Amino acid sequence: MRRNAGDPVLLAVVLGGLLLVPLFLTGLGGNAASWTAQTAIDVLDVCFAWRLASHPDVPGAGRRFWRAVIVACAACALGDGFQTISTYVGAGPQISVVQTAFVVTGMVIVVAATLRHPLGGEGRQRLRLWLDAATVLTGVAAFLWYFLLANELSEQQEIDRWGAAATAVVMLLIAFGVLKLIFSGTAPFTKISGVLGCLGLAGTALGASVAGVLFGAEADPRVMYVVQLVPCVIILATLRLQLLQTRPVDPARGHRLAQRPSVLPYVAVIATQLLVVYALSDGAPDLRTWGVAIGAVVITALVVGRQISATRDNELLVTELDGQREWFQALVQNASDMTIVVREDGRVEYASPATKRVLGTDPADLIGTWLPGRTHPEDRPRVDRHTEVLEANPGVGVHIQVRWRHADGTYRWLDVISTDMHHNPSIRGFVLNARDAGETRALHDELERQATHDALTGLANRVLLQRRIDEAASDDESAVSMLLIDLDGFKAINDRHGHHTGDQVLVMVAERLGGLLGAGEVAARLGGDEFAVLLPGTGEQEAAKLADRITTVIAEPMMISSQWLTVGASVGVASGRAGEGDRLLREADAAMYQRKHRRRATLP
Repeated sequence: MRRNAGDPVLLAVVLGGLLLVPLFLTGLGGNAASWTAQTAIDVLDVCFAWRLASHPDVPGAGRRFWRAVIVACAACALGDGFQTISTYVGAGPQISVVQTAFVVTGMVIVVAATLRHPLGGEGRQRLRLWLDAATVLTGVAAFLWYFLLANELSEQQEIDRWGAAATAVVMLLIAFGVLKLIFSGTAPFTKISGVLGCLGLAGTALGASVAGVLFGAEADPRVMYVVQLVPCVIILATLRLQLLQTRPVDPARGHRLAQRPSVLPYVAVIATQLLVVYALSDGAPDLRTWGVAIGAVVITALVVGRQISATRDNELLVTELDGQREWFQALVQNASDMTIVVREDGRVEYASPATKRVLGTDPADLIGTWLPGRTHPEDRPRVDRHTEVLEANPGVGVHIQVRWRHADGTYRWLDVISTDMHHNPSIRGFVLNARDAGETRALHDELERQATHDALTGLANRVLLQRRIDEAASDDESAVSMLLIDLDGFKAINDRHGHHTGDQVLVMVAERLGGLLGAGEVAARLGGDEFAVLLPGTGEQEAAKLADRITTVIAEPMMISSQWLTVGASVGVASGRAGEGDRLLREADAAMYQRKHRRRATLP
């Protein structure tokens, strides 16, 4: 609004209108000047309406409306221009039939444009918009009739009465069209522009009559000039304001406005009923009273029609909701996935029937319990991080695999899709859709084991060994040792007894290695008859002692295929810091080969 108030053209229009008031009240402007100013205002109306019709942000329906306004304003300009010329040539102060015809034609065009503009909505919703607008219009008409039109029409001459009646009817139709568009939310103008436009049109149609009531039948012509021009200035300012406020159309906003109930129809009903009471208390019924009574009957009929439509819609809505509820219950009842709604404090607010199949727990028993208490202790840190991601992305589903306790006390792997729905007033919690992931997790674990373990011996492979080295490197200050083991005499067994026997030897060696290692220590098969052992937290002396034990244990005879076989082991040792894992592996490899060469050198 600040930007609108600072518009120089709008300021010029407002200041010009304010200057017209003292100009005509002081007598400086007369009848000819009044019609000249009105014609100039009409031409400016055409210019502003033209710019609105060609504005890039105005949709097709809005452009059709503003093109109709262009024609209406042009008709008014022609009529007022004719009256201006007639005044200058001495035709007298009487308004000509030509001017009235052009102005009424322009108003009729505006009426047609407002009534034909698309409402939006469908079926009964559109009918309710019409009924609401008609209800408000009837209340306005009742007040106009009682306080203004009845007396005016009864006191004027026959031709004047018909002209005043026609003008009033056209004005009311325009007001009806504007009200209809405001209620629908599809109006091609903003609400403030619509209200100001209605005021301007009302002043144009009824200004003279209102002035007659306020100032008497012999009202000062100077006052009448002002009363005639001020509404025209209001209409001109309205068009300029609408031009400034034109923005790209937001369909969602229009839908919200159309769905939002208006209190104006109820206000109109109450006001009309109070007017009936006032009119009846004012004396014997006369033409004014009967007009108000007819208005009350019409507005009551409109309200009854509105309520019948609303009742029918409510019945249809209840039927539809019942059908949707049955459909939802059938869907949830037979769904294999479990749905849970969890409050922010972690307590379960809703659990679907699938809870019994997935967790072995009745849904009613799960409601009110603390869900983190069912989560495996090792998974809780991941769940906390998962919750942080959820809260940072409301409305977005986030996946996690987690273990929840079953009714039999065991933990079951579940695939869970969580969505933060706190922004939804009907839910206000986390929605969790979960399914049993036991088979999927078992397959995942098996694939993970195959990818990180040796298929023959079950020991870690190079991939897992490197991963453990990298994990140990997170603590650069801790000691770590590496053993590299190569079997002696294994090739001879392979050549003499076959690969099957050789494989059994490797399995036996792997079992003996595993029996010598403690928690956190990793034995890996690097390939062929080569093994490695990672010893986190172990110094050089302890590693050397373990290397000697490994050499001794592996050298013990082993019964394979009903025969005793023996292999030796050359073990290389390297010790250092955790961050030096790759260097230690190379040094252990070099130490292992040195030991193997020394071993061969001592053989006869």
